[in-house]
Amino acid sequence: MSTLRVEALEQPDGTAFVFNNKNLLINGGMNVWQRSTSASVSTDTYSTVDRWQTAVTNQGVFTISRSTDVPSEQGFGYSLKWDCTTADASPAASDNLVLSQKIEGQNLQHLLKGTSSAKKVTLSFWVKSNKTGTYIINIFDDDNTRIICKSYTIDSSSTWEKKTITFDGDTTGTLDNDNASSLRVQWWLGAGSDFTSGTLQTTWATRVNADRAVGVVNLADSTSNEWYITGCQLEVGSTASGFEFEPYEAILRKCHRYFYAHEYNQQEFIYNESATATSKWLQTYFPNEMRASSGSMTLSSGMTGGAVSGLSGTVSNVSLVSLSPNRASMRVTMSTSSGVNRAMYHCDTFDGDFSYFDMEL
Repeated sequence: MSTLRVEALEQPDGTAFVFNNKNLLINGGMNVWQRSTSASVSTDTYSTVDRWQTAVTNQGVFTISRSTDVPSEQGFGYSLKWDCTTADASPAASDNLVLSQKIEGQNLQHLLKGTSSAKKVTLSFWVKSNKTGTYIINIFDDDNTRIICKSYTIDSSSTWEKKTITFDGDTTGTLDNDNASSLRVQWWLGAGSDFTSGTLQTTWATRVNADRAVGVVNLADSTSNEWYITGCQLEVGSTASGFEFEPYEAILRKCHRYFYAHEYNQQEFIYNESATATSKWLQTYFPNEMRASSGSMTLSSGMTGGAVSGLSGTVSNVSLVSLSPNRASMRVTMSTSSGVNRAMYHCDTFDGDFSYFDMEL
């Protein structure tokens, strides 16, 4: 039997053939922003762009926002912008600035981590800042508390630069085959001595915090500082291929696994289990299966105070009772008791309001 070795596949026009879902990161082109397109951040939070967690731990205050400033002629519509609004030129030991994305273990089994055949991965992205100098990236193994760190340099002020970094495979520590976080990719933008006083850990090893961000700049040292990123891609192998552009609806579907913003309209149906004030139910079905059976729900402010057609009083409270990957079951409490047992009523009160379901890693 003969074996055909293919080094590269090309399309008829000579460009590289793109395999679907090669990018282990979701929303790397910063397309989907369900929560908000701008937020002032001074803590560890998911606040703006989907799937990206921003940590501002006592190191200044930043406005995190969607920007149309993108690298020229690369096909990107948006970037993620960090804008320092409150400076911290002398960070305390435990302070840090980190942008992260967490990846489920069941999506990483093909990396063969923890075996003798562990695969390399390559991270590529576009970045721009007026703050030149050394920046740090970590890949952190949540399952085994292991880490590998690499540095990159922003060479030219306020100029888009593409960075490509390859990380060796790790022959120690298999990743759990489940829906929890197994790997985190972390961009460090500043850190105190707890994370910078050692030697940068450039090969896989047990995590030592002091070795995680050695040499990193301090993006918080001036309110003039800005940092932009887009086109983030993590793929198997030792070379970077072109960015995988996906249809917006495909990216949104992936993001809905972790966060879903549901907008209500007129004629939302309320099920009246009994005539008591607290036995009304609202069901919200998700467009795609979400990651887990536990999470959180928050509501926009307009969900109370309005009427339900056919019932007495007004809505005094809406609360989450049960959550599954496919739907949320909420109790609607009225200000008075009324209605026919096991009947359906409709509500126009919620029109334009939102419920937000969060099952992030």
